[in-house]
Amino acid sequence: MIVDTVDPSDVTIDPLDVEAIRADFPILARSVRGGGRLIYLDSAATTQKPLAVLDAERNYYLSSNAAVHRGAHQLAEEATEAYEGARATIAAFVGGAPEDLVFTRNATESLNLVAYAFSNATAKHARGAALPEGADRYVLSEGDEILVTEMEHHANLIPWQEVCSKTGARLRWIGLTPEGRLDLAQLESVITSRTRVVSFTQQSNLLGTVNPVEPIVSAAASVGAVTILDACQSVPHMTTDVQSLGVDFVAWSGHKMLGPTGIGCLWGRSSMLDAMPPFITGGSMIETVTMESSTFAEPPKRFEAGVPMVAQAVGLAAACDYLSALGMDRVAAHEAALTARALRALSDVDGVRVVGPSDTRDRGSAISFEIDGVHPHDVGQVLDSKGIAVRVGHHCAWPGCRAMGVPATTRMSPYIYNGTDDIDAFVQSLAEVRQVFGRA
Repeated sequence: MIVDTVDPSDVTIDPLDVEAIRADFPILARSVRGGGRLIYLDSAATTQKPLAVLDAERNYYLSSNAAVHRGAHQLAEEATEAYEGARATIAAFVGGAPEDLVFTRNATESLNLVAYAFSNATAKHARGAALPEGADRYVLSEGDEILVTEMEHHANLIPWQEVCSKTGARLRWIGLTPEGRLDLAQLESVITSRTRVVSFTQQSNLLGTVNPVEPIVSAAASVGAVTILDACQSVPHMTTDVQSLGVDFVAWSGHKMLGPTGIGCLWGRSSMLDAMPPFITGGSMIETVTMESSTFAEPPKRFEAGVPMVAQAVGLAAACDYLSALGMDRVAAHEAALTARALRALSDVDGVRVVGPSDTRDRGSAISFEIDGVHPHDVGQVLDSKGIAVRVGHHCAWPGCRAMGVPATTRMSPYIYNGTDDIDAFVQSLAEVRQVFGRA
């Protein structure tokens, strides 16, 4: 039985105009698989892009393309203004300051940037090399502990495995309950005086679970651990204030929030960025260079070596403006209503099991499920034949799948351009999947 904590009929926030939103996304007007309407339910993997984002990128190339922070000509000045203006817009979208926002290629690189700070600082410290003031927070010793969760995306697991293999630190994790939530009863035993890093996802891409940030951060703070939040599945879907989260770093990707591919973000507390050694070195991130040694620029430039992703930053700023115009409270309410409808309908389909929370309490719109006797890839193929795009596989969360007792799942993930018609068509098609494979 599903008990919805968010009832669409109780939502008093003005609803989104889905048809008007769809008109902003040309790709949604195309036909697929023999003329069928495209029903895109794979936004947890990547979102579609509105005309406002496409136009912003194109207009930048048409009018102001040049190397930023270099040159004295007008185009260079305009390009720099566009790039730094985009940084200010994106930082404001999450309640941060522009000087604390670092651009990367994606969230994976953002998380690796922080992870490499620990292995690089540890290696330099072992050789007696100079480190920035305060960088001792990034130096690990044999037996120190790094804490993650069992539901992490590989991007927030494998970098920490690598740090442990390089430094002698020990990887520990918070396990999952049968419902697919963090077993926070384990916090007292897994947070110890040796815990130096706590890195966790705010919202699971596999299970849809929204994790409570405050108790984890509080436990980490009690032992002086650095905290990193993977916000890839939360920044696009809910109001985010990085300052109030209490963490030291927040990572997310542009392509999951209507923005371009090829750009990610890392927000960090000023004191943490000031003390952090760089990940990638080269041009643009330096202060002085001699043949013997170099000194590095202040953040965020210290972490943006080489030619930056200017057009992508401009496009992501346009995506932030688009979402801000809709209102993130309305986005969240819209998704909650779609999620409640989908979960309620899935509970009525024989042989379907939701992998993860089965109610709307502390969960997002990504819904993973399995159909008894049908492989997830076969489910995806039948849905694709009807123009319904979903994700199949382990979703870069293999340990989480194992913890939930499944080799893989089918995952649907709606967003602002999906309506109840999409949810209903998806659920109806699942009944046909069972018929195709003789499970009806």
